This record gives sequence, C-alpha cells and structure tokens, in this order.
Amino acid sequence: MKHYLFKQLRFVRDNTMRQAAEIGDEQAAIVPEGFNNNIKWNLGHIYVVQEKFAFILTGEETSNMPDHYPALFGPGTKPGDWEDNVPPMRELTQLLASQTDRIEQALELRLKDQIEQPYTTSTGHTLSTVEELLSFCLYHEGMHFDAIKTIKRLIQI
Repeated sequence: MKHYLFKQLRFVRDNTMRQAAEIGDEQAAIVPEGFNNNIKWNLGHIYVVQEKFAFILTGEETSNMPDHYPALFGPGTKPGDWEDNVPPMRELTQLLASQTDRIEQALELRLKDQIEQPYTTSTGHTLSTVEELLSFCLYHEGMHFDAIKTIKRLIQI
C-alpha cells in the first residue's frame, strides 16, 4: 500500500500543476510590484528544492536537475538576475509533472533512513531522515503554491 506521504506529495503537486496550467512564458515572467519573483521562478524553485531534498541530500544518484537550474531557481535567486538559459514553461511543467513519480520510485523503501548529514533549513529546522525531508517539501511547495496563486490574481490570469 502506498505511503500517505507520497499521496500528499502527489496531491500538492497536482494542485501546483493546475495553477500552472495555461500560463504562457510571457505571463509567467511578470514580477508584480512588491514581489521579487514571478510564477516561473516559483515553479523552478519548487523543482530545485524538491530535487535537492529528494535526491541530492538522500544520496540518490538519480537527480534529474539541469546544471544551470540552481543558479536560476535556488534560494536567494531572482528573475532580475537572469541573463540567459531560462527554461520555457513547457520544460518546467514537464519536469515538475514527472518528479513525484521519480521520488516515489527512488525513495518508497527508504523513508525511515537517516541521511548522511542532517540538513538545517533557513528557518532553523533540522531534518535528518528521508521522511522528514519529503515532509518539509509539502510545506515548502505549499508556500510557493500560494505565491503563484497570488501572482496570478495580481496579474489577472
């Protein structure tokens, strides 16, 4: 039987994908007044963080992160600093759509495993198991899901 955590990851991702549906590259690039980021950045950031937590920090060798993504979408980055090599929405949504299945396949039998080096988030929360890393991804994606919804409302999509 599928672990509840994977069901939740899929539920959250499905909601994120519904918010991203039908948003073109031009709309996804708008940074509303008072914001540092846009819809494209939020989607890329969700992907980068989840890839890091699910594959890199767990020691998996199956990460599917393009080399230039951390410089575009990692913590502390923003679209105002982008120069080139920004992926189209189509690429981001394809990567996001397949990520949850990849995570489940790689980690379904490893949830209780301790990670080699515990990871402390920017808010001071230390994560030390695969399950804790994936649980944090739910919170993280939820925050960025809300940012995407807010930006869509502000730019009237």
